[in-house]
Amino acid sequence: MEKEKCEQDSTCETCDQTNSCSQQEKETHAQERLRSKLSHIKHRIMVMSGKGGVGKSSVATNLAVALSQDGLNVGILDADIHGPNIPKMLGIEFQHVETFGKGMIPVEVFPNLKVISMAFFIGDRDNPVVWRGPLKHSAISQFLGEVEWGPLDFLVVDLPPGTGDEPLSVAHLIKNVDGAVIVTTPQDVALLDSRKAVTFSRMLSIPVIGIVENMSGLECPHCHKEIPLFKMGGGEKAARDLKVPFLGKIPIDPEMVTDCDRGMPFVMAHPNSEATKAFGEIAQRCKEYVGFKEIEKQFEREKFPYHFKE
Repeated sequence: MEKEKCEQDSTCETCDQTNSCSQQEKETHAQERLRSKLSHIKHRIMVMSGKGGVGKSSVATNLAVALSQDGLNVGILDADIHGPNIPKMLGIEFQHVETFGKGMIPVEVFPNLKVISMAFFIGDRDNPVVWRGPLKHSAISQFLGEVEWGPLDFLVVDLPPGTGDEPLSVAHLIKNVDGAVIVTTPQDVALLDSRKAVTFSRMLSIPVIGIVENMSGLECPHCHKEIPLFKMGGGEKAARDLKVPFLGKIPIDPEMVTDCDRGMPFVMAHPNSEATKAFGEIAQRCKEYVGFKEIEKQFEREKFPYHFKE
């Protein structure tokens, strides 16, 4: 009975029975905790990019906020161990992670949006995280298995650029990832690496929800014509070539930079902008991909019952 309680309620480091457990038993306990936590998360989405500088974290942040604005319970796992930027973008970088029992409580942005990130643990923002692969794997394992996420409709995992340790760890630990959203910009160098991200996902048997073309055109503030600052249409062409869905184009908006720096999600600060409309469409396509149509319909019935009179 004591050992059964240990498996369910404790981490091996804090359990009174830890000295009597073998390493294999400890690993089994960790896997049980991980399965228990993941059982409360309906859908898991990885947001990836083949290279840095394409706005992946901005896309992950605003996608998660857009989903939460639809009344869904959403968590963001900032799996970029070396460059954790999600808390900064949400204005929560100076928050602290609380503990409850044997687990960690994610930082709440608002009641149905929660975040966990290495940024909450490194102290001074200038402190680098100088870790090799095994330590990063251990941290991601703790973020999944020891964080009290509670019931979630979506867990959005923001991954660092490339196809290295962190994406492999997330895929290994979660196992049944619903799909990957690949973020790119239209120029050829970014597209080359985004195609590798698609191939990487297929190698790990992770479905590709689709490609997002970020920084796709800039509206001139004077003549209002569209300027192809980083070209346009490359992401859509890559999606066609690779036979994966194209989720949409997000235009360049100078306010995006300002909002990220001041910790205000763009989709909240500029609800009527073209970029916000694009994020809304991408969120909708992600929901449709995982089969959220009926849940959304029920939410609309509860929110606007007079629209659904028999």
